[in-house]
Amino acid sequence: MNPVLIEVLRGSAVESRHAGALAIVDASGAVHTALGDIDRPIFPRSAVKLLQALPLVATGAAESFGLNDAELALACASHSGEPEHVATAAGVLAKLALDADALECGTQWPSRDPVLRGMVARGELATPLHNNCSGKHSGFVCVACLMARNAGAEPAEFARGYVAAEHPVMREVSASLSATTGMDVERAPRGTDGCSIPTFALPLRSLALAFARCGTGHGLSDGNARAARRLRQAAAIAPFMVGGTDRFDTRVMQAYGERVFCKIGAEGVYCAALPELGLGIALKIDDGAVRAAEAAFAAVTQALLRTEDELLHSYSHLQLRNWRGIDVGSLRPAQALNQALAP
Repeated sequence: MNPVLIEVLRGSAVESRHAGALAIVDASGAVHTALGDIDRPIFPRSAVKLLQALPLVATGAAESFGLNDAELALACASHSGEPEHVATAAGVLAKLALDADALECGTQWPSRDPVLRGMVARGELATPLHNNCSGKHSGFVCVACLMARNAGAEPAEFARGYVAAEHPVMREVSASLSATTGMDVERAPRGTDGCSIPTFALPLRSLALAFARCGTGHGLSDGNARAARRLRQAAAIAPFMVGGTDRFDTRVMQAYGERVFCKIGAEGVYCAALPELGLGIALKIDDGAVRAAEAAFAAVTQALLRTEDELLHSYSHLQLRNWRGIDVGSLRPAQALNQALAP
């Protein structure tokens, strides 16, 4: 059974407990910290978008179509569907002479409430460009268009069905996951992600290794090392694109720049690279609670960077308020996590 990582207090009493597992690994595979079962396969979901975006740069597609920092950062994003995100994804497709119809991620309304309310008030409908994965999928279409050009095929036709596991684009993405994690993902349990691409269940140990490698370049091919560095730089330059207004990933990367690349995934997953320390982080909250995953990651990052930063503390010890703005409780790292992170 995994240990409790985060406790939720109502007043001064513990109301809820969030168990989970944590792996902190260096690029050689040496374990810095382990809590819980770090070898049980879990679906990382959107936490591995950096790994899925590596072919966009490594194949030369990003350079060929002139993608800028914002567009590359968006390829790693689970964005909020704000106007800037939508326009950036549309801009990528325009460089390919395509439009939103090329995206196979599905239509999703913006997750940021003021944006959603504004659209409804104006009678606007959501499109695939509003999907939180539209940047990643625009990147996939870029790769498909480069492949089509090299094969002398028609781009839109070649790109059709790119979400299928057997499509050449997804084969590149799977190869990227295998190369970075050291796992043969074709042998891993497989599911379908929310945006319709394959998702593979992988151990936290291997996911942390992948992010340590992406943070340092060690253990990667020259092409993937260069791609990881370029994508991390883009996210540091344009962190708004990775999440959005008041989003945790965006706020952390705005504060820390290239010192931290972090990415949340559905169902309480977090993955990150801390390049200056040569470490990768992967954690999973068993019950899928997002706020607990953010709190745990904030506590881990604060301890590893040895900082008293108020931003990270505000998440690791999140204050809970009711609808009248009254403080009613808080989150805090549990004893097991505190002990594991103690100097």
